Amino acid sequence: MAAQAKLFSVMMSEQKRNLCSICRGHRRLCGKGVCPIIVKAETLIRLEKSLTKENIFGASPPAIFVGSWNYPKVLAGPLVPPISVDDASIMDLPERWVDKTFNDILTYRLSLVRGKSFMDVKSAREPSRFLSTFQEIVMASRPTDVEMWFDKKPQLSLVFSSREAPSGPSASIKQAVLTENPHVPRPVDRVVSDKDLKAGEGILWLYDSEIPQQQITRMLSIGLLGVKKERRLVPTEWSITAIDDILGKAIHREILDYPWISDSLIFGHKALGNNVQILFFPSSWMFEAQEAWLTSANPNPSPGVDYEFQRGRKSYASDLEGAYYATRLPALEYLRSIRRQAGVIVFMEVYPEWIPLGVWRFREICREALRKEPIKFKSLDEALYGVGKRLKLPLARWREKSEVLKFLKVQTRLTTFF
Repeated sequence: MAAQAKLFSVMMSEQKRNLCSICRGHRRLCGKGVCPIIVKAETLIRLEKSLTKENIFGASPPAIFVGSWNYPKVLAGPLVPPISVDDASIMDLPERWVDKTFNDILTYRLSLVRGKSFMDVKSAREPSRFLSTFQEIVMASRPTDVEMWFDKKPQLSLVFSSREAPSGPSASIKQAVLTENPHVPRPVDRVVSDKDLKAGEGILWLYDSEIPQQQITRMLSIGLLGVKKERRLVPTEWSITAIDDILGKAIHREILDYPWISDSLIFGHKALGNNVQILFFPSSWMFEAQEAWLTSANPNPSPGVDYEFQRGRKSYASDLEGAYYATRLPALEYLRSIRRQAGVIVFMEVYPEWIPLGVWRFREICREALRKEPIKFKSLDEALYGVGKRLKLPLARWREKSEVLKFLKVQTRLTTFF
């Protein structure tokens, strides 16, 4: 886990490009239709009556947040709405956000008050009563009533992360109490109770048992997975990408035994200021993700790119970072579902209306695209031409950056002789 902590830590370049630094809260100065600062203000006005005291009561989605600042002594705590909501679960469930508006998602997130307490990451091996309460919240499969007491009234702040969804008011927590018994799914209870089960094996067991990926991410983050003597808290930003990578690698090993697809396929979906187009073509496994930020005055930016061939990656995808792992997983999930192997290129465009919501958006936009019927082509060239018509950046810019297409151009295949 220590190696993963280093591998998936958020790089400064990733953090900088996800900051909302233009608008500063002045309406439409940056050209965006929705200003997150203004949505924050409107949300906090609604919350104001509930934040006048030093304690709150509400139904946690369930959700927690573990920060990365000051690692290995980090801030951790639950997220709880201080107001009554019809369905608190959606406030921390990206799997259901892809068809929501910016305003909806920001309102969900900014309505959650974050309790925080300093904890050593190794405290998960012998959790205190405080940490045990946080862990019980995370094990629940549905919203659980929680009461929290703070040192002082929650501070109104807005925190953007490169991978995690935004968060709202926060305060140092003195005490947290579950006011009802959490409903814990049997697979979750089994994995948590097994103190000899490695974290990777537990993650795969939960995934195959259809436990939502968001809950698995929370469990890794709050130190519920792994051999007891190795358990630790993992910053939420890091655990998001770690789960994407662990699941992706497991499926990758499986699909290597499947036959190739017979046609080239295109899937696509646009949402939340992003356009994602996915190209599958007959080949042994290879994967490439490209990302073009069309948010500046430059009409033809150079896309960022990371890639892998049949044996997968050994090093961190340092160009696209978390977005690489978030898009690779849905592609692998699709190939496993059809029991086929293929080469895959994912094209991502980020438009001016985009605001920082976290890397989950690429994963869920990909999954939404892959639920649709694909457009089929007999040749890769025809498919590339089809992809080009669905992107704003000229196809030539994507092709000149593609390492996979360069490889295919010079690689002789057995099929060439038949």
